[in-house]
Amino acid sequence: MVLGVPVVHVVVVSDTHLPTRAKDLPAPVWAAVEAADVVVHAGDWCDEATVLALQARSRRLVGVAGNNDGPDVRAHLAETAVLTLEGVRFGVVHETGDKAGRERRCDAAWAGTVDVLLFGHSHIPWDTTTPRGVRLLNPGSPTDRRRQPTGTWMEFDVADGRLGEVVLHRVPRAPQR
Repeated sequence: MVLGVPVVHVVVVSDTHLPTRAKDLPAPVWAAVEAADVVVHAGDWCDEATVLALQARSRRLVGVAGNNDGPDVRAHLAETAVLTLEGVRFGVVHETGDKAGRERRCDAAWAGTVDVLLFGHSHIPWDTTTPRGVRLLNPGSPTDRRRQPTGTWMEFDVADGRLGEVVLHRVPRAPQR
């Protein structure tokens, strides 16, 4: 709480692809997860053990299944999730399609329903706002950086009906030997 106003601290991850792309989440991501009020995972967990580990180490976990998630993961998760935190409406989905036309497609699917859409799939961080005002956020991937210089995840606070500053964190690179 800040000056009597409840604040919810949120960590967003996606595309962890465990254990194929990494054996575990990086230590800074686990520290962020354990400190957060809510953890959101936007799909492509790839194994049930990751779902269970995040459930055990999160105060509250919200997640969706991704295109690489099998029946073991899907037994725990839906394709989409909607939640409201301190007056801000969030949608969570894995895929939003190609970057070209993303804002238009997301407006058509989500405008009027959510204020912020959290998504994954591309492994590329994304932060834009659609013409109708839906904020689109993709945290990238903390474990499978693809064409990015480092792995990434996002954090932000929600209070009094507003989304605070969105911080994109970069996973520190291991020292070269």
